[in-house]
Amino acid sequence: MADHKPKVKDKDFAARTIKNAVQWLQRKMPTRAGMERNKFLKPIAHRFLRSELWRFTRRSVPRGVALGMLAAFLVPVGQIFAAVFLALPVRANVPIAALTTFITNPLTYPFWIAAANQVGRFALQVDALTSSRPINTHIQSEFGQWLSWLVREAGVTAFGFLLFAIVFAAIGYLVSSFGWRWWIGHKRKGRLSQILADRAGDGQ
Repeated sequence: MADHKPKVKDKDFAARTIKNAVQWLQRKMPTRAGMERNKFLKPIAHRFLRSELWRFTRRSVPRGVALGMLAAFLVPVGQIFAAVFLALPVRANVPIAALTTFITNPLTYPFWIAAANQVGRFALQVDALTSSRPINTHIQSEFGQWLSWLVREAGVTAFGFLLFAIVFAAIGYLVSSFGWRWWIGHKRKGRLSQILADRAGDGQ
């Protein structure tokens, strides 16, 4: 009886996953032509359409990811424009910076607000600090109590977003830096294997 071994699919699953992710990113990535046609950016388009801001290098890509994270969590409106402007002085990759801002979008923003509120509350320990002398004890009106609660919650949430921006920017920079190096190394390894295979075929 023949021994039927199961076929092994996707031997290099990690490489395929990254390749698919890269292709998806390329489809979603803003283009130079699209930004050049943008009426809001047209007056200063010549500044961020320079070729060095659109090159994918081991330095520009991690910088773009980090700046995109900062803009995503620190700027509630116009995040893409903020990421583009931040990319100019540090020569970060513009499309990567713009694309990374989509980590916060209308669908995910409620989650991030709730998470930022909890993280900010934990970091500041607001409840513990105000348990003995609540902020609104000096304000007797109902509107005053509501306003004090709103200011406190908004401050806590804003601080949580600040922490998210710092942490995610640092993590994004490190992960994209190591991921970029791994991807380039994998491509070089694949080209080398192909060259060796071609030489072996020519020698037969």
